[in-house]
Amino acid sequence: MKNPVNTSVISPAARRRPSRRLPIAGMIGIAIVVFWLVMALIGPYIAAYGVGGVIGDDVFAPMSMHHPLGTDYLGRDMLSRILHGAPYTIGVALAAVSLASLGGTALALCTAATGGWFDAVVSRVVDTMLSIPHQLLALIIVASFGSSVPLLILTAGIGYMPGAYRIGRALAVNVQAMDYVQAARVRGERLFYITCFEMLPNMFRPVLADFGLRFLFIVLLLSGLSFLGLGIQPPQADWGLLVRENIIGLSEGAPAVIVPAIAIATLTIAVNMVIDSMVGRKRRGNEV
Repeated sequence: MKNPVNTSVISPAARRRPSRRLPIAGMIGIAIVVFWLVMALIGPYIAAYGVGGVIGDDVFAPMSMHHPLGTDYLGRDMLSRILHGAPYTIGVALAAVSLASLGGTALALCTAATGGWFDAVVSRVVDTMLSIPHQLLALIIVASFGSSVPLLILTAGIGYMPGAYRIGRALAVNVQAMDYVQAARVRGERLFYITCFEMLPNMFRPVLADFGLRFLFIVLLLSGLSFLGLGIQPPQADWGLLVRENIIGLSEGAPAVIVPAIAIATLTIAVNMVIDSMVGRKRRGNEV
């Protein structure tokens, strides 16, 4: 007669096995991020009014059925303005962080794999750029050459590329010392293969977390520039400019100021929640 299986006994490995599911905070963050990404894509097409359309003389009107978020200082529908501003706030930040993260990581892989004088020269140039505050660099460039979407993307991308390079190089130096990278060198693999197929996949998660953090920094940088009048120019608007335009009516038209600020806050907090969840899962997996 076979002994019955004792289902109450669970192996220590099974107890320590990490869950594949994201925590609730991470799932909520992903839902909010996806919502704003969708709004950035379709927002201008579903807005009830044009980006600069003045719909009446009732400035700072309260929330109503016709204007769910009220109107601004010129009588424009705030919901439509926020939907039109989503592509600029999110799209420009995504383009800039892609330039910063991809450029910095690619350069870090090349310098770590090549080494020698090339690594030393690039590292010293990056150290020099890191000594310049991002906000100051952005203010100088925009004030000197004017404000436009391509210039804002280039300014934010170049400003945050040194930080992405530093993170990428620290990861690449550790990864290239691994046995599988050394084995690829012994096999005679080319530099492109080693960096793209041996090193980069093992750096992907930390680089992705850094990508999210830099996206937050760039959103806040661009919103700050718009608040100072150096970002997206009227009649187009991002959320930072919406706050600046309506700050004079805070006492009588609070939704026109608070709602764009809440939009910025929900986007940045949601991205931060996703990053924390990803890092937490990786840490729990390493502890096992």
